[in-house]
Amino acid sequence: MAYRTRTARRTARKSKYNIFAVFIISILLLYATLTWILPVFVNSLGFVTGVFNKEEKVTQVSDNPTLAPPVLSIPYEATSSAQIDIGGYATPGSKVKIYVDDELKDTVDVQPDGSFVANNIDLNLGTNNIYGKTIDEKDQESLASKTIKLVYDSEKPSLEVSEPEDGKTVQGERKLKVAGKTEPGSQVTVNGNQVIVNSDGNFSTIFNLNDGENSLTIRASDQASNMTEITRKVTFNP
Repeated sequence: MAYRTRTARRTARKSKYNIFAVFIISILLLYATLTWILPVFVNSLGFVTGVFNKEEKVTQVSDNPTLAPPVLSIPYEATSSAQIDIGGYATPGSKVKIYVDDELKDTVDVQPDGSFVANNIDLNLGTNNIYGKTIDEKDQESLASKTIKLVYDSEKPSLEVSEPEDGKTVQGERKLKVAGKTEPGSQVTVNGNQVIVNSDGNFSTIFNLNDGENSLTIRASDQASNMTEITRKVTFNP
């Protein structure tokens, strides 16, 4: 009988110990959940949501073809004109805004075939940065198109003819040297024939004279098609 009593007491003590151990473990698990597991879970959920939202925004933009930037067409790099026409292509049915040095110059309609033309766009002296933006029916703007740099230069190039002097008479030798100087980068022609111009703007060529009076037209033109012209009269006596 005494043996059963001691056994019962041991079982009771063991049960109390187990209950206490379970209680301590539960508290530790709760503390770990609140301190580490739950914050990590919340952060992960926020990251996943952000990724899905970002993908949704990108899809909305890429699915809107009316916001494609226009393509401008200016077939030269310099001009002597204060106004030019700018053509190009964009989404049919949209509009195109034309900007010069970030200043809005004109808004034009795009034709059903995708073409457009903006007429009489004013330029600034020097380098002009020209670009466009497409506008759809909801007045949403596209990104800017590729910027085109266009030089507006209204000044004629300098031109000096050192040889021959005007009114010169030549005898015996038909070959005549024509030489002078212009602005570096300019083109020179003598009676329509192009002459080589070096990096300093100097030029020289040989002209074959005809019998009697010869008229030589020396012409210099720059990148913007500004032109300066000098005429020399030379008489050849065989």
